[in-house]
Amino acid sequence: MNIKSLHHICIQTEKYCESLDFYTRILGFEIIKESKNFHRREYNTWLRLENFMIELQTPKKGDKLKEWNSLNEGPVHLCFLVENVSKEYSLIKEKGYTNFKVKNGKEIYRVENGYLFKIKAPEGTEIEIRDNSEI
Repeated sequence: MNIKSLHHICIQTEKYCESLDFYTRILGFEIIKESKNFHRREYNTWLRLENFMIELQTPKKGDKLKEWNSLNEGPVHLCFLVENVSKEYSLIKEKGYTNFKVKNGKEIYRVENGYLFKIKAPEGTEIEIRDNSEI
């Protein structure tokens, strides 16, 4: 197998408008294509931020999604690398978004070689923002 890169992640949501606003206005993704009535879904929308895409979709008609839980198997969070965690944290707060994860009483915390914070998207996806790519 010769994988070139990660193409996209697909996120289902029953909070389509809130999630679309979060990924575009708060995180800066742009809408590439929004399809209505797509394969029994109210919406299927492609979002892009540089070379990374999210396929944001509503559930198929008649389906009820289970609430996101970090104890489920599979992906636990998405992580985006930034130059300055404090600056990005402030920008998100200035936009009025406040659903940050708190750890030991703090929203921004130190990890090996840098800092990070986590926010929850309206549909429940946990988003990590960090300033160092070293693990």
